[in-house]
Amino acid sequence: MATPDDVRELALALPETTEKPSYGTPGFRVGDRLFARLHQDGESLVVRVDMDEREALAQAEPEKFFWTPHYDRHPWIQVRLAAIDREELAEVLRDSWRRRAPAPVLRRAGEA
Repeated sequence: MATPDDVRELALALPETTEKPSYGTPGFRVGDRLFARLHQDGESLVVRVDMDEREALAQAEPEKFFWTPHYDRHPWIQVRLAAIDREELAEVLRDSWRRRAPAPVLRRAGEA
């Protein structure tokens, strides 16, 4: 089970990440692009995904990955913190970070 503290620690460990509120909850940005935020429900994390991947994740593990109607037309998915371990959370955050990081940041981080 992951916690909001795990989210903060893992997100801020990613290169050039800053924390800035989003919808009144902690949000994590790279190059001022939001890549993750704690959802106001207090139980989930919102991360950026590819739309095709989103569908596959939600179908494969609906107890872990889902989205609310607000995100129907947007490339974001929610992750139930109680259903994910710290190691997988780190992977989910890193994938979202990669999707949002500007090219120069990716190059500096050795990700390009």
